[in-house]
Amino acid sequence: MILPQYSTTGPSYDILIPMIRTLTETDCRSAIARGEFDPSIIASAPMVAVVLTQSWCPQWRFMQGYLRDADKKLNETMGKRTDIYVLEYDKESWYEEFLAFKEDTLGNREVPYIRYYREGRLVGETNFISSQGFISRLTT
Repeated sequence: MILPQYSTTGPSYDILIPMIRTLTETDCRSAIARGEFDPSIIASAPMVAVVLTQSWCPQWRFMQGYLRDADKKLNETMGKRTDIYVLEYDKESWYEEFLAFKEDTLGNREVPYIRYYREGRLVGETNFISSQGFISRLTT
């Protein structure tokens, strides 16, 4: 599912359209099988963030409040082509399988858990982080 954040007028797609994408079951099952997210995700832009969380988490609720603005700042204001992917995995029927992957394969037992990629390579991991910290992790 793609949730566009901003729209453009006219047929040109040369204008950058920031958006936050929701990871699909296919994306996640592929990651479980491979041990990492597919290059089509982690290299979809020069900078990529993958946010793995559970819907009940208060820190995730705080992050939700700034993600769209951070996405807009990165893509429009700073001109840094960035994609952000999100998964609230507690809402999925395959929750237990994904939880085991996140905790055992990726080695993180906290939420929210954010993985940062540049040019398709993992460059950092955090849990809850402020908006400025999130932007900084992607750009420096």
